[in-house]
Amino acid sequence: ALPDGEAYERFISETGQVPTRDNLHDLFNGLVWQTFPQSKAALNRLHRAEISAHGVGAVRGPVRDAATLFDENGAVLLAPTALWDALLARDWVQLFVKLRPLWAQARLVLFGHALMEQLVYPRKSITAHVLIEQFAINNEVNLDAALAERLTADHLRQKPFTPLPVLGVPGWWPANQAPDFYADTQVFRPRRSSV
Repeated sequence: ALPDGEAYERFISETGQVPTRDNLHDLFNGLVWQTFPQSKAALNRLHRAEISAHGVGAVRGPVRDAATLFDENGAVLLAPTALWDALLARDWVQLFVKLRPLWAQARLVLFGHALMEQLVYPRKSITAHVLIEQFAINNEVNLDAALAERLTADHLRQKPFTPLPVLGVPGWWPANQAPDFYADTQVFRPRRSSV
């Protein structure tokens, strides 16, 4: 339990304990701490440093916003370059239909505990914020350490994420076997053109 008046991030860094309520959100958060302890600790340090430097105000600031976004809704994609190219181009037909067999070589690793909670009651529009980083596909054993190295203020300040509608990933949702599943532009949005 978090003692009254105690700041959440400070309590974690000073005690090594994560206050947890009896709900799915905190259960998934605890499981992510168990799976990615170095990465979660890196995010905790970022929050502490930003709070020390800027205090707690109505707006978190770009680093804390990005850290929170990844903590709550982030994912890591271990995938061949062709899938990455299609994802970054938001070419959903290429990514999920034409390159579908290539997904056998890929793995989407969820990090965000709010994302996991949303998937308990799945709906087509659930979208992860994937860290734009091509980790080696066979590097899963060291993924926590590799991820923790990248969770720096300078890196997160750049908002290094791209959206990925999770239930579009082959094998994650039976309905996505039909190619017209990806025609829904409310979910599978094209890349914005720069003006």
